[in-house]
Amino acid sequence: MTVADDSRSAAPTAVRIEGLRKAFGGKVVLDGVELTIRRGEFVVLLGPSGTGKTTLLRLLTGLEAPDGGQVLVPAVRTTVYQEPRLIPSKRVLANVIVGQRRSKSTREAGRRALAEVGLDGKARQWPTTLSGGEAQRAALARALVREPELLLLDEPFAALDALTRLQMQDLVGDLVARHRPAVLMVTHDVDEAVRLADRVLVLDRGRFAVDIDIDLAHPRDRTDPDALRYRASLLAELGVGRVADNPRIP
Repeated sequence: MTVADDSRSAAPTAVRIEGLRKAFGGKVVLDGVELTIRRGEFVVLLGPSGTGKTTLLRLLTGLEAPDGGQVLVPAVRTTVYQEPRLIPSKRVLANVIVGQRRSKSTREAGRRALAEVGLDGKARQWPTTLSGGEAQRAALARALVREPELLLLDEPFAALDALTRLQMQDLVGDLVARHRPAVLMVTHDVDEAVRLADRVLVLDRGRFAVDIDIDLAHPRDRTDPDALRYRASLLAELGVGRVADNPRIP
């Protein structure tokens, strides 16, 4: 097995969650959650539907308040959702810098962000002229132009076709390696998790049932025996296959 760079272990803490509890209508969704994410660390969150993954993201964005415990996050944080959520009445560049003070430097930063995601030349286009993958690239540029310390990704590739999804995974991996934010991504795709993550968490019954490091160097080959072993182990933890056949990777 090729061991990935562990320099992130010395990076400053970006997210600290202690004893987090959240309930809706008497139903406890998150129960005593503990989590630390360091700057530059890419963490992927898996789990069945309804286990609280999106609730955890909403707590980190500040859209929900905890019922108990502590959530410490950096001031600058951005989110990319499954839908690009571009404003149809604004051109692509205006969407990227929306909410920011209008200035020459802001527009230049927006154009640099568009170039980073492969949309240079699209600044004056309307969102309706973009393909699904291009629209999601614009949403990613909008998130990164703010230079976040924490980047939250809520199933950002789920609506894309298989090829575009792989291309977007590569793009996000490259951009995160370049900008070094802390990342928490929610997905249902185990292959995606193994391809991108430094750590994978599995949320079950309000707590993390699994927290493992993916010690593979980038770029990753999904057919590599070690990658396949991680995949089998995570699928077993999610109830696909038997744990006895796929022992948990420490």
